[in-house]
Amino acid sequence: MGNKTANAISPTRAEDYPEWYQQVVRAADLAEVSPVRGCMVIKPWGYALWENMQRVLDRMFKETGHVNAYFPLFIPLSFLEREAEHVEGFAKECAVVTHHRLEAGPDGGLVPAGPLEEPLVVRPTSETIIGEMYARWVQSYRDLPILINQWANVVRWELRTRLFLRTTEFLWQEGHTVHAAQEEAIEETLRILDLYADFAESYMAMPVIKGEKTPAERFPGALNTYTIEAMMQDHKALQAGTSHFLGQNFARACKIKFLDQAGQEVFAWTTSWGVSTRLIGGLLMTHSDDDGLVLPPRLAPKHVVILPIYRTPEERTKVLEHCESLRRELREQTYGEDRVQVEIDDRDIRGGEKGWQHVKRGVPLRLEIGPRDIASDSVFLGRRDRPVKEKKPVARKEFVETVIDILEEIQKGLLERARAFRDERTRTIENIDEFIAFFTPQSSEKPEPHGGFAVSFWAGEDDPRTAEILQELKVSPRCIPLGLAEEAAEGRCIFTGKPSRQRVYFAKAY
Repeated sequence: MGNKTANAISPTRAEDYPEWYQQVVRAADLAEVSPVRGCMVIKPWGYALWENMQRVLDRMFKETGHVNAYFPLFIPLSFLEREAEHVEGFAKECAVVTHHRLEAGPDGGLVPAGPLEEPLVVRPTSETIIGEMYARWVQSYRDLPILINQWANVVRWELRTRLFLRTTEFLWQEGHTVHAAQEEAIEETLRILDLYADFAESYMAMPVIKGEKTPAERFPGALNTYTIEAMMQDHKALQAGTSHFLGQNFARACKIKFLDQAGQEVFAWTTSWGVSTRLIGGLLMTHSDDDGLVLPPRLAPKHVVILPIYRTPEERTKVLEHCESLRRELREQTYGEDRVQVEIDDRDIRGGEKGWQHVKRGVPLRLEIGPRDIASDSVFLGRRDRPVKEKKPVARKEFVETVIDILEEIQKGLLERARAFRDERTRTIENIDEFIAFFTPQSSEKPEPHGGFAVSFWAGEDDPRTAEILQELKVSPRCIPLGLAEEAAEGRCIFTGKPSRQRVYFAKAY
């Protein structure tokens, strides 16, 4: 076997990527499986990360004119049936409430009683219930636009679940807007797509491809679905956010109509869009390593952890006073939209174990401070974007003066590293043999990371042989990239040989 470098996470990414992912979630104390099948308990560190994402996104929504509201968790079954494609798309994932009380059964257990007149669906998404309300609120063009977002939970009955990436219940935001004109609704859809891409790259340090979904991948009931697609470290794609132009489909189904400026009664144009706690899984798989979670500073719940080192009660008093004064000094500085977040970890556990816990949780900066550091007026600094053992002394004054620059350097470096990784594994492919070879693992038993983004001409999805090849490879068309939808020169579909002006991103995906 030879010598092997010890890592905090076992197995490593190269050895077993899916299991590595689960172990990082556990080691970082982000979440755990709940007693309810397919659901998760989001623990404080994981929820603090979601709160930071929420805070930034909520500000971005409000800056673009949106307001928050809340709509019911339960949707009458008849509402879901109004839009044919919508009900077909979600029917298999719906959880349904059929009774409103429990009674003691003959064996002493509880049994459902009191059947409901109409079953209620636990929301998989809210287009129909929100559309019902919008139909009441919209009478005239003067009532438009309506720009509302809600932060909520949704339920989709998944058979195969993975923490954050795919769970039966998850947290998200869903925006639902109504417009008087088609152009306004399309503009809204693309504005939100840009907002999501900005958030992913500027805050998550996760580079994304903006594009339009192919017809088979559209949101059920939408005319156009736009997406941001990111590449994870196993070369798979992650759909990180979607924005849907719904046309008038839901307006007709929910009877959202109004009197326009000419006095004519017309149907409105609507959009919907959302991102979820899946972003936490995406962030983890974009940056983390074989020692645990790596967090971009702009979203990290804590920016700096101070680890006091002492042996005697006298040393403890002196070191903790020093650490507290440093914490106050750092807290006076603003990073992003908030103060620098600093934790002093004085728990009564071994220093090495304590330090590794913060490495595994992804805290950007670790400071060790003991009597010798106080004497030299310095700190012993470790950065999470560098090897764990790479630590160095830095003068206290210098650290305080440069901490914001260091955090931004880490933030920028993570984005550049992730973008380089993606670009190295994105290939323009012109023939089917190369396409098949690109997505075929060398070993079928435990396939190593392989593939990536293949950018190829494609003529459409109606060809049975095309569908067969994609199914065999477990590959799907991720998006038609914006800006590349119309090529200057016409190419040929790599599957059928038919003329095509459309390049498409293909990948294996979560």
